[in-house]
Amino acid sequence: MAYKTDIEIARDANKLPIQEIGKKLGISDADLVPYGHDKAKVSARFIAEQKGKKDGKLILVTAINPTPAGEGKTTTTVGLGDALNAIGKNATVCIREASLGPCFGMKGGAAGGGYAQVVPMEDMNLHFTGDFHAITSAHNLLSAMIDNHIYWGNSLEIDQRRVVWRRVVDMNDRALRDIVTSLGGVANGFPRQAGFDITVASEVMAILCLALDIKDLEKRLGDIIVAYRRDRSPVYCRDIKADGAMAVLLKDAMQPNLVQSLENNPAFVHGGPFANIAHGCNSVVATTTALKLADFVVTEAGFGADLGAEKFMNIKCRKAGIAPSVVVLVATVRAMKMNGGVAKADLGGENVEAVKAGCPNLGRHIENLKSFGVPVVVAINHFVTDTDAEVQAVKDYAESQGSEAILSKHWEFGSKGAVDLATRVAEIAEADMANFAPIYPSDMPLMEKIETIAKRIYRADEVLADQKIRNQLKDWQDQGYGDLPICMAKTQYSFSTDPTLRGAPTGHSVPIREVRLAAGAGFIVAICGEIMTMPGLPRVPSSENIMLNDAGEIDGLF
Repeated sequence: MAYKTDIEIARDANKLPIQEIGKKLGISDADLVPYGHDKAKVSARFIAEQKGKKDGKLILVTAINPTPAGEGKTTTTVGLGDALNAIGKNATVCIREASLGPCFGMKGGAAGGGYAQVVPMEDMNLHFTGDFHAITSAHNLLSAMIDNHIYWGNSLEIDQRRVVWRRVVDMNDRALRDIVTSLGGVANGFPRQAGFDITVASEVMAILCLALDIKDLEKRLGDIIVAYRRDRSPVYCRDIKADGAMAVLLKDAMQPNLVQSLENNPAFVHGGPFANIAHGCNSVVATTTALKLADFVVTEAGFGADLGAEKFMNIKCRKAGIAPSVVVLVATVRAMKMNGGVAKADLGGENVEAVKAGCPNLGRHIENLKSFGVPVVVAINHFVTDTDAEVQAVKDYAESQGSEAILSKHWEFGSKGAVDLATRVAEIAEADMANFAPIYPSDMPLMEKIETIAKRIYRADEVLADQKIRNQLKDWQDQGYGDLPICMAKTQYSFSTDPTLRGAPTGHSVPIREVRLAAGAGFIVAICGEIMTMPGLPRVPSSENIMLNDAGEIDGLF
């Protein structure tokens, strides 16, 4: 059987005008700011008017550790949302926006796949409504104003060796990781070492994702620490007087984007991906707005549950005062086989023993998610090469872990393929079985929070951090930042910091290379192992195959 590609399916979509999608959620035309015919932003006025309304049920979709075999977290999120609507529930999905870095690198799009997609797919994976460009501009405006302040006399007495605010660009460019700025003479300022992160790792991105409204966003921007003086006292963004102009640049980006699935169900797309180096969740304002407008909200968290779901629970839920009613953990037979030692080229053949050998990775995630007090359902995202015996092996294993696994064929059949999954998830959510709680209290010392995540989620024996890092954490604690949660930056491919170590490793160590205080966002970043906050392109980047065809259409993006 010949299958259409994702882009072919997306181009064939029978899209409704975005105003009709808004009406499904009770959003009037006056409260939509259209970007063309098929996407719009929801006005801040409308969002403010929803406060006080009862919340719907929140469903988190997460996954096992990613493998080259594919897992399909966003695809499952969209398919589940469509299936909930198909069984008569009022549901919407909340997913994250795509970064240009992975689109032109190696990951591809972030809008789902097959018959479980959100559209317009090409727009969403490229410039969309310009949110990431606004974040990049706001971030780099602050960078320019810091250097400008130093150039014109440095009245704040910034120690130029202790400027901690790096620049950003939404592209994978390893050459920018460490640079020297202001070369070329007196007119260009004072040379200093600096560097770039990818836009998704920007504290401005995190602030936009966690802020409750524009006023909260502006306050958080002002709280950003950009540098230190010689006496080690902090210099804030508000001291540079950049917070107001940054908020102006982010005014429109703060408003969530409304689009639709292939089945014309509403979808909010807002906030940054990359749960390996950021917190990787859909924005708080999008999720909380959706909860006021729908009975069921299906959202996703980036990469495996050891990263995205952990940060969703410990950072986003804690900050926003929300809690999931059920977690859907996505796995594939193919990924189980890879965790069981099968090479990617050999995944097509039946290998039940390899599936069983790879299942401990799934089991570790089930156990971790249950520790937050939330029921877990495993969604087996179906591939056409899966055999009945392999699928049954995953179901049997999930049952042995006190969970249940449901085969879902949403990629191939859309909502019809996910009815069983949606029915069971709705039953659990409506039964109010969850007793959610983060795995560490806010008043736990910062180093102990890092150790809690490393030992309870990663199953490490120890955290390796030199005295300089421990002293830095102690200083931040003494300065009043001790109640902040931790945002671990770690490889997504393993529970450990070694990306080649698949399965469910134990007995390993977690080395902390660096810690960063994101005072505006409200968390501490702990950078583990060799993970980079500015990725590089692979040997053969996807961008080599992306071009316009003779019909003016984009080829190679998906």
